[in-house]
Amino acid sequence: MTIIPFAPIERVIRNAGAQRVSESAAVALTEMLESYGLEISREAIKLAEHAGRKTVKAEDIKLAKEMMDK
Repeated sequence: MTIIPFAPIERVIRNAGAQRVSESAAVALTEMLESYGLEISREAIKLAEHAGRKTVKAEDIKLAKEMMDK
C-alpha cells in the first residue's frame, strides 16, 4: 500500500525531464521514496527520543538523513 498519490510522483519525474511517465515507473519511485522516508523517520524518532522529546523536529529529520548518507 502506498501513501503518496500518483500525481505528485508523476510531476517529480516530469520535472526531472521526462516527457511521459508510466504508472509502473511512478509506483516504483513511490515505493522507493516511502521506504527511504520510513528509514529517515525511524532514525529521526530515535534522535528526538534521545533528546528527551516526543516531537520530531526538522533538525531531527535533517540529522537522520545526514547520518544515513554516511
